[in-house]
Amino acid sequence: MNHDDENELFNRLESEMLADSRGSVVDFEKARAARSESPDAPTTGAPDSGSTGSTDGDGGESAEMVDLPHVSGPGLMERIRGAKRNAVLPAWMRSKPEFVDASGWLLGYVGHSGLYHAVRLPWYTLRLSAQSPRGAAKFIGCTLAWVADREGDPMRQTAASAEDVGEYLKLSRQRDRRVRWRGAVLALSLAIGLPAALAVYILAPDWLLVAGAATVALALGWLGTSRDKPVVSQAVVPTHVERLTSTIVERAMGALGIAEVNKALGKGGEGIKFPHPIRQDGPGWRADIDLPYGVTVADIMDRRERLASGLRRPLGCVWPEPVPDEHAGRMMLWVGNQPLNKAPQPKWPLADSGSASVFKPLPFGTDQRGRRVDVGLMYDNLLIGAMPGMGKTFQLRTPLLAAALDVSAEMHVWELKGTGDLSALEKVAVDYGSGPDDETAAAALGSIRYVYRDLKRRAKVIGSLPKDKCPENKVTPQLAAQKSLGLHPLVLAIDECQELFAHEKYGKEAGNLCTGIIKRGRALGVILLLATQRPDKDSLPTGISANVGQRFCLRVMGQTENDMVLGTSMYKNGIRATTLTKSDLGIGYLNGASDEPQIVRGYYLDNPAADRICDRARAARKAAGTLTGYAAGEEPEREKVNDMLLTDILAVVPAKEAKAWNETVVERLAELRPEVYEAWGTEQLTAALKPYGIDTVQIGRRQDGKVVNRRGIVRADITQVVAERDANRDAG
Repeated sequence: MNHDDENELFNRLESEMLADSRGSVVDFEKARAARSESPDAPTTGAPDSGSTGSTDGDGGESAEMVDLPHVSGPGLMERIRGAKRNAVLPAWMRSKPEFVDASGWLLGYVGHSGLYHAVRLPWYTLRLSAQSPRGAAKFIGCTLAWVADREGDPMRQTAASAEDVGEYLKLSRQRDRRVRWRGAVLALSLAIGLPAALAVYILAPDWLLVAGAATVALALGWLGTSRDKPVVSQAVVPTHVERLTSTIVERAMGALGIAEVNKALGKGGEGIKFPHPIRQDGPGWRADIDLPYGVTVADIMDRRERLASGLRRPLGCVWPEPVPDEHAGRMMLWVGNQPLNKAPQPKWPLADSGSASVFKPLPFGTDQRGRRVDVGLMYDNLLIGAMPGMGKTFQLRTPLLAAALDVSAEMHVWELKGTGDLSALEKVAVDYGSGPDDETAAAALGSIRYVYRDLKRRAKVIGSLPKDKCPENKVTPQLAAQKSLGLHPLVLAIDECQELFAHEKYGKEAGNLCTGIIKRGRALGVILLLATQRPDKDSLPTGISANVGQRFCLRVMGQTENDMVLGTSMYKNGIRATTLTKSDLGIGYLNGASDEPQIVRGYYLDNPAADRICDRARAARKAAGTLTGYAAGEEPEREKVNDMLLTDILAVVPAKEAKAWNETVVERLAELRPEVYEAWGTEQLTAALKPYGIDTVQIGRRQDGKVVNRRGIVRADITQVVAERDANRDAG
């Protein structure tokens, strides 16, 4: 820019500032002169000066601070009202399950200790009696040593060795005085005690003599006990764990290799801040930590192994977690007294009694501190993934058993491994199958088709209800209770779902249908539970893994499997099921049940326990009149592909169109139900119609002045077969 342009710009700025009554005029000539006279002075308005240029009343330049020296903020009352109040009672006293669990533990501890010592009481008495002579000798010796002032011997010996006559004489006179009055006390005690003991021996009843003699013998025996050989052994051996302190936490944080943490812990750094005191929290210690600026909880979780090494604790004891209600740098570090896989596991709350409702949270497992963790099935779905042998099927069985205790829930259970791990649910399931064969896969697909078809019926029912009965356009407990509406909860569970989704014949359709069930079934009372030991894109369609609301991932081997189950970028954010070990059976990360992913240890329910629970559920369903389908010995209702196909062909081929080419029919079917017919070709359509005796024929069409012949269907043939089928159904 030349000087003329610069002057023009300055003149324009000067005129604009004059028009603004709030502004002040800046004399740029004086400003330039001031800068030339003071070259070292900071430039007005520089980005790093923290001020903007202005002039005072005399035309001199002054600095206006960007940050005012006194920043206004909320008043005292606002700060008090906005402050977080800590609970008066601890969490275990405010939660009924935790209070019952703690009370049960205390009663069990007292009962065990009492029984332990009661069994050993005769042995304690015998040992104390045997040690009573030693105790008597020790008592007499200590008494004589006290009378003789033996405790002063080392001091007198020291004075004599140093030839300090004055000090020695002073100590000797002190000893003489002590011996005189202590000897008098002993003589008086003997003069009174011996006659009193003789009088008691003569006058007291026998039971009092025996009790007194036993008490004296046991007391002398206790006095004669050696420190290295205690008479009373411990009924419960406590776990001695080093107390968690700020020094230990800072030492561990410094071992993580994070630059900002090292800077904070270094010379001149602010250090690690603890907004609350480190305290005991359940069977472990809790430390709330404000991480250095720029460090997130995910950075710490990513280095959990290093953190455990710095704390000198097993990996299963160290669990850093974010605090949802605070900033991203607030971390809650919980360090357990023992690894999670070795801690006692509470019993499933519904194992022995009680009923359940899928509309309410259901007990799924416990966290590191032994607190109950629930999952919600209604309005949500659940995906469980793990490598073989880590407890995947057991964790799927837990919510299924809870759903079985809801007498209104219609259950479709498929176990495609063939080992019968879910066989207990045969007693309550409307439809059930077990096996890795094609026949079971086809039956499972038929059940999925039935559930998918029921979505359409349920949507129509909800759409027809008045707004005051269904204001949110979704299934509610009140609507589910009305049997005439048919909106009861419907639970579809598939274990080893990769066997179905990767099936070359049924896989694509099954994946598309389940994706539709996940997307549409949430508000319609349909719940989908899936479990797989091979979470990859071929065996777990991305449409399913991307839309499932709740995910539970036990041990997996790689990042891909971790994120397929838990969600994209979970591995990057430090939620890594790959860090779980072979001994961490039933332990995994649960994502979607709360605001943040959490570590959960599932309840252990073996086959006998599952059988007992299903027996209760079956009896309750019989009493409620809801035992139907497979469990009642009836033929399960499944949607066969050809039954649906004929109806769909009539829907896409209007009555005025007597004939249609196969390729035209397939295109229209794909538009009607892409999840079912998207991969179909003309040959597959021909093959699907043969079981009904429907053959395709040559159909000629004139195109561009030429007759083109292609294979197609005659609509009348379809209509005839459908009419016969419907007539047979009506007769049945």
